[in-house]
Amino acid sequence: MTLRHLRIFVAVYQERSITKASDRLHLAQPSVSLAIRELEENYKIRLFERFSRRIFITEQGEQLYDYALHIISLFDEMEEKIPAWKQSATLRIGSSVTIGNFLLPSLIQQYTMQYPSASPKVTINNSGFIEEAVLNNQLDFALVEGTPQHNQIISEPFLEDRICFISSPKHPLLKKTDVSLKDISACPFVLREKGSAGREAAEDLMNYSQLPMTILWESVSTQSLVRAVSRNIGISALPCLLVAEALNQGTVSCIPFDAPALHRSFSIIYHQNKYLTENARRFMEMCRSFGAET
Repeated sequence: MTLRHLRIFVAVYQERSITKASDRLHLAQPSVSLAIRELEENYKIRLFERFSRRIFITEQGEQLYDYALHIISLFDEMEEKIPAWKQSATLRIGSSVTIGNFLLPSLIQQYTMQYPSASPKVTINNSGFIEEAVLNNQLDFALVEGTPQHNQIISEPFLEDRICFISSPKHPLLKKTDVSLKDISACPFVLREKGSAGREAAEDLMNYSQLPMTILWESVSTQSLVRAVSRNIGISALPCLLVAEALNQGTVSCIPFDAPALHRSFSIIYHQNKYLTENARRFMEMCRSFGAET
């Protein structure tokens, strides 16, 4: 078996389609099907089940995928690093939205000032998307909110933040001296998409307390949510760092409610099998230092 067989298998696994994998690899569909069949015959296992023109991964296929992905990863890193070796390699960094908006720009600036030949490439998305990208080796490491769920990801907290409930400055809850979670649950919400830290924290808290949530708006834009809250369309749950400017300007107000479940760690995450380059280790150490000083 060759590296080509493994690349084709990984593409079919990730796309769940022979057609999409062949388009992605710029190969004819029969060539892709042949490579999968040769893998199956060589190892005497079934990698995919085929039903009604769809394919489904088998247990043996799941096991092979982890090996294949990291064999390809190590080979690609070798091919990339040996010519340029250490300093000039691209550093693929992922970040959740809060960190990407408020912490990462200054970290990148500090890093590139210290190591001008480094070439960081940043992907910003919600924590769920970033965790999946780390698992699929599309990122070298990432900075996210909360704790990842996958057992193949190593997570190291480096900074703390809190999820806060925000409302219009004229909201009736701000007049109460003792706001309960039941009071908050009775309000309509405007929230980020599923997978975001604020959304998960609010939903987990309500589910644990068996309280309902009414979600009027869902948006990937924090600023649109802040504007909706300021116009009293609903309340929201967002990381304090993300809404600090709006709170300081008085556009929105923080509802006086706190709970341990609303406190979140910012973490460095990477795959347990990932080979961390010198550039990656330097950047991660800079993040640790930043957290210790903050």
